[in-house]
Amino acid sequence: MISMKQMTKQFASVLVLGALMIALIGCSGNSSVRKPAELAPVTNQFEMVPIWTTNVGSSETFNFHPAVAGDAVYAASNSGNLSKIDLATGKKIWEVSVPERLAIGPGSDGRTTVAVGIKGTVYAFDDSGKSLWKVSIGSEVLSEPVVAGGVVVVRTLDNRFVGLDAQTGTRKWNYQRPQSALSLRVGYGMLPVNNEVVVTGFSGGRFGMIALANGGLIWETPISFPKGFSEIERLNDVTAQPSMQGEIVCAVSYQGRIGCGQVRTGNLLWYKDFSSYTGTAQSAELVFSSNEKSHISAFATKDGTLVWENTKLTFRNVGESLAIGRVLLMGDAEGYVHAFSQSNGDNISRFRHDSSPISAAPIAVGGLILIQSQGGKLAAYSPK
Repeated sequence: MISMKQMTKQFASVLVLGALMIALIGCSGNSSVRKPAELAPVTNQFEMVPIWTTNVGSSETFNFHPAVAGDAVYAASNSGNLSKIDLATGKKIWEVSVPERLAIGPGSDGRTTVAVGIKGTVYAFDDSGKSLWKVSIGSEVLSEPVVAGGVVVVRTLDNRFVGLDAQTGTRKWNYQRPQSALSLRVGYGMLPVNNEVVVTGFSGGRFGMIALANGGLIWETPISFPKGFSEIERLNDVTAQPSMQGEIVCAVSYQGRIGCGQVRTGNLLWYKDFSSYTGTAQSAELVFSSNEKSHISAFATKDGTLVWENTKLTFRNVGESLAIGRVLLMGDAEGYVHAFSQSNGDNISRFRHDSSPISAAPIAVGGLILIQSQGGKLAAYSPK
């Protein structure tokens, strides 16, 4: 639902649906009110040994990701707490309070860490937690910021990208996307590449690459097109962060398609009908994604051949996934973490992180797996 204030700030024709991933779930088949599949017994082929655990504060029902830079993890809560945590020990190095609520996690390059308030004010801190600057963007922000190449990239709800100098907050560039007749009111993930560009999805079934230096659009590719009669049926935004492995980039749209292409040009190698709001994860040869029913599929990155499908987590509202080694990891709405064989989709391990939803993708760094739940538990695990 959209307020009159938002309507006046955006084009009058724009309809924005939902505020969160839960809203996406609700408009994609009512999976949030359907009974989730019972968990079948699993004989764990490996264990996830907890190395450290800390509480960073609740983000429910928002999808907060921690950010990793150097030997530290940066995490935030919905109430405005922002923490720097030692990656090796889990000890909090510093914690500050942002003077407004947050709807997204932080961004950091290790020198500058930023949190964006729900009203669009960007708060920047140095490596010691001291305030560097704050800048009002003038629009609501639901997408997590990127800090890379000396630039802070902020994406607003009205389809505007703003590049700020990471040290001073000075505005370096603006890039305005055209508005769609209908778009989802959610955060759109941005994937930084080599401190030079970000790859991100757009409304209307498109994704593209933007230069960090000047905000220029390098390429843009349609992965799907609106279809159906009603405006809701025609929703097909690429909301989740695209994935990349080597020279191949993959993306998926809601009520649209999944596909992979060349990262330098955006030219698609293939695409197939598929629908997801949790995005893609990649290995060298496969791309993985889960649909609104939490059915998990693996496709060959070279030609889109369906390699396997696992339907055993139906309506468990699985989150974003991580492809690491020979394993695919993802959490679900009850705080379980599931591990699947990348080769055949078999469930090879399971453990419970906590009892709250895990919507953010696990992060692999330094031999550890980091997992943050919406309840605020952030933990580092070592696979054994």
